[in-house]
Amino acid sequence: MLIPTSILISFLVVLFPITEAKVSHLDEEAHALLLTGWWSNQQNISNRCNWSGIHCNYAGSITEITSPPRNNYDSSLGVDFSVFSNLVHLDLSGMELYGFPKGLNDLKKLKFLNLSHNNLKDETGSLSSLANLTQLLVLDLSYNNIGSQIPNEFSMLERLVKLDLSTNLFSGSIPLVLSHMSNLIYMNLSSNQLIGDLPTTVFANLTKLETLDLSLNRFSGLIPQEIGNLTNLLTLDLSSNNLVGPIPDQIGYLNNLTSLNLNSNSINGSIPSSTGLLSRLEVLTIKDNQVGGLIPNELENLVHLKALDLSYNGILGVIPKWISNLTELDDIRLSGNQISGYVPSTILVHISHVDLSTNKLIGNVPFQISNVSYLDVSYNNLSGPIPEQIGYSNRLTVLHLDSNFFNGSIPSSIGLLTEMEMLTMAHNKIDGSIPIEMEHLFHLKGLDLSWNRFSGVIPSGLFVHPTLVDLSGNNLSGSIPSIIGKNLSILGLSYNNFSGNIPKGLDSVQFYNLECNPFLNGDYHYCQTQQNQSEYHKNNHNKGLSTLVLVLIIVASVLFSFGSIGIGICVLFARHRRRKLKVMTEKHGDLFSIWNYDGKIAFEDIVEATEDFHIRYCIGTGAYGSVYKAELPSGKTIALKKLHKTESENPAFYKSFCNEVKVLTEIRHRNIIRLYGYCLHNRCMFLVYEYLERGSLFYNLANEIEAQELNWRRRVKIIKETAFALAYMHHHCTPPIVHRDVTSSNILLNSDLEACVSDFGTARLLDTDSSNHTLLVGTYGYLAPELAYTMNVTTKCDVFSFGVVALETMMGHHPGEFVSSLSNPFTQNLLVNQVLDSRIPLPNLKEDMQDVVLVMTLALACLSSDPKSRPSMEDVANGFFASKAPINFCFSDISVYQLMNQEIYVIDKN
Repeated sequence: MLIPTSILISFLVVLFPITEAKVSHLDEEAHALLLTGWWSNQQNISNRCNWSGIHCNYAGSITEITSPPRNNYDSSLGVDFSVFSNLVHLDLSGMELYGFPKGLNDLKKLKFLNLSHNNLKDETGSLSSLANLTQLLVLDLSYNNIGSQIPNEFSMLERLVKLDLSTNLFSGSIPLVLSHMSNLIYMNLSSNQLIGDLPTTVFANLTKLETLDLSLNRFSGLIPQEIGNLTNLLTLDLSSNNLVGPIPDQIGYLNNLTSLNLNSNSINGSIPSSTGLLSRLEVLTIKDNQVGGLIPNELENLVHLKALDLSYNGILGVIPKWISNLTELDDIRLSGNQISGYVPSTILVHISHVDLSTNKLIGNVPFQISNVSYLDVSYNNLSGPIPEQIGYSNRLTVLHLDSNFFNGSIPSSIGLLTEMEMLTMAHNKIDGSIPIEMEHLFHLKGLDLSWNRFSGVIPSGLFVHPTLVDLSGNNLSGSIPSIIGKNLSILGLSYNNFSGNIPKGLDSVQFYNLECNPFLNGDYHYCQTQQNQSEYHKNNHNKGLSTLVLVLIIVASVLFSFGSIGIGICVLFARHRRRKLKVMTEKHGDLFSIWNYDGKIAFEDIVEATEDFHIRYCIGTGAYGSVYKAELPSGKTIALKKLHKTESENPAFYKSFCNEVKVLTEIRHRNIIRLYGYCLHNRCMFLVYEYLERGSLFYNLANEIEAQELNWRRRVKIIKETAFALAYMHHHCTPPIVHRDVTSSNILLNSDLEACVSDFGTARLLDTDSSNHTLLVGTYGYLAPELAYTMNVTTKCDVFSFGVVALETMMGHHPGEFVSSLSNPFTQNLLVNQVLDSRIPLPNLKEDMQDVVLVMTLALACLSSDPKSRPSMEDVANGFFASKAPINFCFSDISVYQLMNQEIYVIDKN
């Protein structure tokens, strides 16, 4: 049948504009893609449906834009996305966008929207306008810079299944309208600034939730009982808030839960027995709270538990024997509690990571630990010998036995622990010789046997591999193995690591034991140092004289009541003393005499060497006083810190002077400045130090030439040595010493670019029985933020300062606002290679890359605004011993965020 011509023409006339409109719309989409700049290398727009990240429907209209290629583009993105009217899936994560793209609220078909890891801001109400996208199933705005409140308009997104607003600057409370999102399966609001109580209506209505993460906010109040309504939950994370009160019994209703994290709150009470109903639980962590009571026996029902962390609470009682029945348990941490009793013989059978430190455990440790790789039982009351069975623990890499009452000798079977990386047994009663079999510990990186009763010689093979060793406070004898002298720079050792052994032993080492004598000569004190014990005995007649004087005083006091006899003796004694002082005055310039390894140094020598402290010899200033360089007649160069007269008359400076003497006479460490002596006189006051040729770290970083000499390996080494010094002060000194002014100016470098911490004028000995409140001291830009409002000095203040110095060393300059903006998504989105010092080439060797990643990770952990979340300096020092995890992705793609959110203290077992 023929169609009339008129009808055919009419049909074509109607069809043509439709086809033209269709072609025009598709071209408009294609031109919009080109306008973004993401596909600038594409020439054929007709092939757009095959471009990377583009998917189209059957008609050729774009329905999905996912992870566009990172070619040249305008980050402000002036494209109007409303042109993509058929768009269902839009993923622009990590595209460095500034502000919300235009036209999003017109995408009525959109079901998936991911704008995470950008720099979005809600300055024009764009966030509220997203509520028009009523078909949305997934909304991900995580890792941005959104600082508004969560808009009430989100109540319109009733179909939403996943909501991720984590790591932003959202403030205010959780709006009650979120309870209308009854289809939510995943909700993550972590790492924001949300406040207030947890809303009960949200917990009551969002019954489909499988993941709820509200961690790292400022929520307060109780955990609502309505949490029991969320029976589909698999993961619940309420950590790092200000929650109080007990854990509600209703927690037991969450019988699908696999992970429960309540870390770092102020939760009290005891662990409810209903927790035992969580039969599918794999991870239970309640670390750093105020939970007390016993570990409930009902936890025996958690047969799928893999990790249990109850550390740093007030847990009482004993370690339940039934823990050994949890056959899937691989990580248990009970440190920092009040747990007493014995270590169950079966607890160590199948668990890999065991931390029972800082409790009140007694008895011996059952060393049938064939599956344990990490064991820490330090700071308990454990006793008994270390049995031969320890050699069967062939997976053991870390063993901490410090500060207990272990006795006996180290069994030779310890040489079988060929995977051992860290071994500490300090402050025990272990005796005998150091087993020669320990030479077989080829992977050992840290060994602390200090303050025991070891005797005999040191096995020379113990130092073949780079190792941090502390053998001080024992009865060792003989000579230090010659290999140490050759390897001091790589071993991290100093002769102080061997100090405190028997006087005639270790005769190849020079020790510098400072002895301060309260010998008054009118108005001055002097201090002297001995080179070693043999020279000490050569000069022992001075001590004999002091003893004689003391005896005469006592005898005179006793006889004084006998009248003229007593008076006569006192007169003779006074004449003898005046005669002796006159001789010393004539010989030593009426001032002082100190001893060091070059012999006596007269005050005149120092005056002559500095031309009476002429300014040309001044090499810097400290927190108080000026520092001078002096070359003595012997050829030895020393540094002198001298108080000016006005400073010496200032009580504050005088206190700092005495404080520095007190601290430095009580500590010895390779990476802490060495004090040779001091002079306290009415004419001048000064301290005599070793001279470090390269000056301060601050100077070396500020100087363009010096900074280029500090390659990545040297910078990592400087940071590592600083960490070792602070860890020694915090954890190996009694009482602990807090420096309070850790800065790049107070870290000095010797000719080999080894670091020494200096300037202890503000240091403080921590009193464990007081609050340690103090006036605010230190250097702006390095001070821990909590000092501004607590004024309570702790070791964590030094940890923060160390983090600043570590970042400064890697960045080449003070990090400034970078530190205060670490919670800002824009800062977190920065790549590590954008932060590193640009004056030296980026690391290209695998080992250097791993070291830089490790240092940056440790530094960022130290800069946590919450002191309790910072690692200790001992943790940091141990972090340098951990096997470096392999970098499985391009170094240039590593972001600050990635380093802020990875575990850094777990030793790689592979």
